[in-house]
Amino acid sequence: MKHPAPLLALLLFTSCRPGAPTAEEARRFVDAAEADLLTRANESSQAAWVAANFITQDTEALAAKANERAIIAGVRYAKEAVRFDNVQLPEDLARKLKLLKLALVLPAPADPKEAAEMTRLAAALEGAYGKAKYCPGGDPAKCLNIDDITKIMATSRDPKQLLDVWNGWHSIAPPMKKDFARVVEIANKGAKELGFADTGALWRSQYDMAPDDFSKELDRLWEQVKPLYTQLHAYARWKLREKYGKDAVPESGPIPAHLMGNLWAQQWDNLYPLLAPAGADPGYDLTAILKQRHTGALQMVRYGEGFFTSLGFAPLPPTFWERSLFTRPRDRDVVCHASAWDVDNVNDLRIKMCIDITADDFNTIHHELGHNFYQRAYNRQPFLFRNSANDGFHEAVGDTIALSITPAYLVKLGFIRKAPDPSKDLGLLLGRALDKVAFLPFGLLIDQWRWKVFSGQVTPEQYNKAWWELRLKYQGIAPPSARGEEFFDPGAKYHVPANVPYTRYFLADILQFQFHKALSETAGCQDPVHRCSIYQNKEAGARLNSTLEMGQSKPWQDALEKLAGTRQMDGMAVRAYFKPLEDWLIEQNKGKAVGW
Repeated sequence: MKHPAPLLALLLFTSCRPGAPTAEEARRFVDAAEADLLTRANESSQAAWVAANFITQDTEALAAKANERAIIAGVRYAKEAVRFDNVQLPEDLARKLKLLKLALVLPAPADPKEAAEMTRLAAALEGAYGKAKYCPGGDPAKCLNIDDITKIMATSRDPKQLLDVWNGWHSIAPPMKKDFARVVEIANKGAKELGFADTGALWRSQYDMAPDDFSKELDRLWEQVKPLYTQLHAYARWKLREKYGKDAVPESGPIPAHLMGNLWAQQWDNLYPLLAPAGADPGYDLTAILKQRHTGALQMVRYGEGFFTSLGFAPLPPTFWERSLFTRPRDRDVVCHASAWDVDNVNDLRIKMCIDITADDFNTIHHELGHNFYQRAYNRQPFLFRNSANDGFHEAVGDTIALSITPAYLVKLGFIRKAPDPSKDLGLLLGRALDKVAFLPFGLLIDQWRWKVFSGQVTPEQYNKAWWELRLKYQGIAPPSARGEEFFDPGAKYHVPANVPYTRYFLADILQFQFHKALSETAGCQDPVHRCSIYQNKEAGARLNSTLEMGQSKPWQDALEKLAGTRQMDGMAVRAYFKPLEDWLIEQNKGKAVGW
């Protein structure tokens, strides 16, 4: 006899359940829920892929509808899971029920009209970001998309041009504000129906610790790394003041956001030519090398895949190369923000990005493939465990691999003849710090802002004010022009209209240095940790894979202990990696203002 479909089985089960719930009932409930959620997740992933690659009203509507069905099912299961809270259960079953209750990013309320409204608005917000362009002077022939503006911000040293495109891109966000506020309102209703104070509390509950304890953990980690960031900020400020003059950059206080080489001032590596120490030129330019070798987008990805296969991982499946998006199409709008996909939650791995032949995208590809290899490593786990130990782990894995993009790695690829002398390390460390250390406060503040929004501490009438207060507090960055509440500057960052939690990126920036240190030791590297690469080391690959295979089956502390030998995240691993640079920055900043 055919078994009933998973959802029908669940409905039959929940409609005739006498007496107190039992462990066996909980097992049947979870089995049915997992099967149904897998089907819905795959349907939603396929629709989201099409919507991101063919942006139209129709694809947005289809993605919203598929997402709506998945969210409604997830909410129903989350509420049903509460029934088993007081039942004595095996460890794996208890964990699955917990994850069921915490799986939703935007929890829909029971009202089907509001659920449909929320998913429709969420899809429209992401689509609006993907289609956005800034047209200087209102001339359609001069329109700039996010790729164009990113390049200008990275390469221009004309403060007037930088200010123009900075203001121009931020002008795309105000129309999103009303819809964003409504999504917040509806999601909070859904979160309260699940027993959480608000959606932010739901997000903070996903880390195997109490929400308030997690907030304190973030504060502890930030205080560990803040002294290094403060020195880097001070050095960047006085060097930019030398470049742009005292009227453009203050001697003390925050730095204007448009001068940081990045649209959101989240990474400063594009400023390296202005900030480089004397005599620290490593003697090579990776972007120039890639272009001189006529490297194509596909070959860039092959290099990334080659790193993982050198560690003992199997090659990517043929469908990866057939179905991924590697370059921006000429005939349609797409969401070019780099992302990694596992469309069927088994082996339909893909990336979506508009690859440019640069060192930055070379790193990004290694990062995105880290997601793909992680996704495949845990695909034998039950569906509810097919995720990273925490979301910071997923981001950290690819970044850990990118830390191995050292001169030694480039020598093995044949890009350079020999690694630069250790005396050149200062420049390499500064370049990496402008990427990694500069990002830390930005990685923290996005969700600090959203959590205040979700809790009602920040209302729509205060969105922009609160945004810039946090950017000042954590980054020491100020807007280059007056920013009243007629603007919605958070919406100019993809992850806000796309409703992607962001604390994961801060955690990844911490965890990757712990991972790199542990894997370098496994590989037997005797050099300073910043010179170590695990490329071609099967032992390090086996240690990494043994952690990835765990998925989310155990608390993240267990996974961290397996990989790094400790159960606590530690920002001091960042400080240790950059110790030679931090000492040098302190020396350079003597007599200069530090802090803001």
